[in-house]
Amino acid sequence: MKKSILVLAVVVSSLLVACGKADPAAIESVESLVAHPERLRELRAACKADHDKVGDAQCNAVAEATRRMFFGSGGPKYTPKE
Repeated sequence: MKKSILVLAVVVSSLLVACGKADPAAIESVESLVAHPERLRELRAACKADHDKVGDAQCNAVAEATRRMFFGSGGPKYTPKE
């Protein structure tokens, strides 16, 4: 009986750890994601598949990195010659 309770406790605790949200300190920065587009692609797909699991903070960083890559860094704007 005690052995089955111990096994049940281990299974429940491992499930709780596996379903836990990402550690806020482990969030990848926008600059890091811009520098590593393959990682950005992975996280963008993960946010699309399961936003709650990845977390708001990481998905917001992914969105900002995507925006920066698309629009650029805010440098000089293109002006065509007339």
